[in-house]
Amino acid sequence: MDVNAVFEGGGVKGIALAGAVVGAERSGVRFQGVAGTSSGSIVASLLAAGYSGEELQRIINQTPFKTFLKRSPLYNVRFAGPAVRLMWKKGLYSGEALEYWIRKLLLAKGVRTFADLPKGKLKIVASDISNGRIVVLPDDLPFYGADPAQFEVAKAIRMSASIPFFFDPVIIRQQVGIREEDGFAGRFAYIVDGVLLSNFPLWLFEEGQSGREEPVPTIGFQLVGKNANEPHVIRGPFSMLQAIFETMLQAHDERYIEKEYRDRTVKIPTLGVRSTQFELREEVSARLFESGREKTEAFFRTFFIR
Repeated sequence: MDVNAVFEGGGVKGIALAGAVVGAERSGVRFQGVAGTSSGSIVASLLAAGYSGEELQRIINQTPFKTFLKRSPLYNVRFAGPAVRLMWKKGLYSGEALEYWIRKLLLAKGVRTFADLPKGKLKIVASDISNGRIVVLPDDLPFYGADPAQFEVAKAIRMSASIPFFFDPVIIRQQVGIREEDGFAGRFAYIVDGVLLSNFPLWLFEEGQSGREEPVPTIGFQLVGKNANEPHVIRGPFSMLQAIFETMLQAHDERYIEKEYRDRTVKIPTLGVRSTQFELREEVSARLFESGREKTEAFFRTFFIR
């Protein structure tokens, strides 16, 4: 069965999405168009590049995600260092390690730019906080004066996965909507994690299907579950920022989904894992993966007869 797939973002919880891919493939599903936000964009891009679910599982087992949390020793000075970095760079960590990691994985499959993928195969969602708009990559790149065909997929993923205050925003020069009174700073747009504006963009593949005799169904993979047993302990401004972001993601998880999409959504429990819990124990990671696999296989056992 051919489907378009939309993967919700959720930081480290995205491990469950890799399990969902395995469950879908075991159920005879073939992915056509793929889209995602934040960690969902990572899974979508690897699928678009040709990775299988089993390969995604091996990648997870071999990747210590805490290595993404790198910064200069200058910014590691207790208390002052992170505060200075946050004020200067607007993030606690650069996000460069994440971009480098995903670039290597994509290059291993011969993918560098969007031109290396079939047209329309991959869509990535980010948030432009300068202009207050959803950014769909590569479609919206001309707005910023960039050629979609020449834009690096790894850079687009970093844009989509730049958790506010946690990772640095990606700053790009814009060509449209510039006002003279805004000065030099107004020529640049700050792009951050897509979850701020559209964490679960099930609408992405609806356009272009009108008139088709047999439209390809769009299946959503949603990460659900509150961290009921782990309240946020606020010890300072950094833990407060993290709590704000985690709370926002929970609100996304619990929001209403229209009936037409509800029947096409795989809901995957995230077992109390938090989005920024990068130092995840191996056994917890394995449970997350299995949660995605099991729920997806259960979903497709009944989906075929609808």
